[in-house]
Amino acid sequence: MVECFDVIIIGGGITGLGTARDCAMRGLRVLLIERFDIATGATGSNHGLLHSGARYAVTDPASAKECIEENRILRRIAKHCIEDTGGLFLTLPEDGLDFQKKFVEACGVAGIPVEVLSRKEALRREHSANPAMLSAVEVPDSAIDPFRLSAANMIDAKELGATILTYNEVTNIIREQTRVVGVEVFSHKTKSSCRYYAPVVVNAVGIWGQKIAAMAGVSVTMQPNKGAMLVYGSRPNRMVLNRCRKPGNADILVPSENISLIGTTSTNISFDCIDKLGVTADEVKTLISEGEKLAPVLANTRILRAYAGVRPLVVDGMDNDGRGISRGIALFDHAERDGLDGYITITGGKMMTYRLMAEWTTDLICRKLGVCGVCRTAEVALPGSRDDVDMAGKKMFAFSSVLRKSLIRRYGGRAFSIFNFMSSIWKGRKRVAVQKAEAYSLLCECENVTAGEVLYAQKELNISTLMDLRRRTRVGMGQCQGEICICRAAGLLGCRRDEVVSFLQERWKGVAPIAFGDALAESEYTSWVYKGLCGFEQ
Repeated sequence: MVECFDVIIIGGGITGLGTARDCAMRGLRVLLIERFDIATGATGSNHGLLHSGARYAVTDPASAKECIEENRILRRIAKHCIEDTGGLFLTLPEDGLDFQKKFVEACGVAGIPVEVLSRKEALRREHSANPAMLSAVEVPDSAIDPFRLSAANMIDAKELGATILTYNEVTNIIREQTRVVGVEVFSHKTKSSCRYYAPVVVNAVGIWGQKIAAMAGVSVTMQPNKGAMLVYGSRPNRMVLNRCRKPGNADILVPSENISLIGTTSTNISFDCIDKLGVTADEVKTLISEGEKLAPVLANTRILRAYAGVRPLVVDGMDNDGRGISRGIALFDHAERDGLDGYITITGGKMMTYRLMAEWTTDLICRKLGVCGVCRTAEVALPGSRDDVDMAGKKMFAFSSVLRKSLIRRYGGRAFSIFNFMSSIWKGRKRVAVQKAEAYSLLCECENVTAGEVLYAQKELNISTLMDLRRRTRVGMGQCQGEICICRAAGLLGCRRDEVVSFLQERWKGVAPIAFGDALAESEYTSWVYKGLCGFEQ
């Protein structure tokens, strides 16, 4: 049987998911295809900063305006994904005050509210900031959880009728003369191929978009730019800290949950490297040394792991380094650009502007299909942010305050529906070897995740692997990096031995670049534990 849709979206990052949601809200039949899990590319490897736009005010005014406008929208529609930390741009002695003057003026032009603070006042608001600063500027930066935001968009799209296919890889774009009519897909789950048809196909895979464009016989020139980051095992700063200078290496320290992240570097890489990113010793040294200039306390803070992401920078005949290329949105209608109808590419931009990117893309889709539909994503809140959080908390009377807060932090007002699921899984479900008390028991102490929440994620949140579980629930993201909890989760979900090994190996990739001192000793101990107790030899 041939399956037909109004639009096929390739890519399960935040832009693709946001576009699927917007299309579904306008009544279109949507199919989204992702070769792995959602948020496994650039979306899942950024520093989780809800930009105020201030970072780009001097160097990229258009992006700065987009950021502050989307900042205000996301605070309304995705409030359960955001922690309102506020942000400071610190002027250190080596930076000088000249740039700060330009910075404040540029923020005013972009509509970004700022407040210039004395050194004393800045330290009163953020005690971890470098006391050697000359002054600081406060801006409306905050922290945002990219995995939570992605999951919320996926949930809403599915509830509106969209079909989400993960672990399905597009292997060919189907053309009929000068029109794209569908895609050929290989399922990594069933090891079989299938074809899907639609009058519009959207390329929303970020830096991988150059390859997908080539499948359709068109060209989108991009430059992969790697950014490395470090995760600290505690949270010394309350506010986001930035260097008040032209964007450079390691000039953002973002607090998130129980940790802080320092980022980023900027290195142009080849397309051969985008699926095997690593962090080098030199990048770790740069992040550590520059990060300590923002917050000297980092010198005595445990480093948990390192990771890297790749920016989808669009190059229009420019010969420039990664920091010089605009972070602006690139939307290509290939009918106008290349004479190929039914094919659209959306790329560039940032996680901050995903909703705007989705709106522009969906507007174009609707024009092509002759559909009259108004974008409502700026007004309609995402699942979890449109529900009553206070009422949800009051109803979860069987939970401790710690578990209530953790569940609400991850799911917002929908926390009560997860609680209800956990309360009912022991009733009439003989195949699930969990009793009521066990459903409420902690599976992951670091992140306060219960066994019942893990089973909910398996049933409702489209997970296939332990890595998917980590992205939905934060299991394995805490201090132990899955040392203890992942075996529990594997046993509960019925995962195979090789899946546990794969998870631990993936976690090790982030530990390896910082495996010196205490981190090396701890890694050796973990290795002995798994070899001795579980017989794992890798």
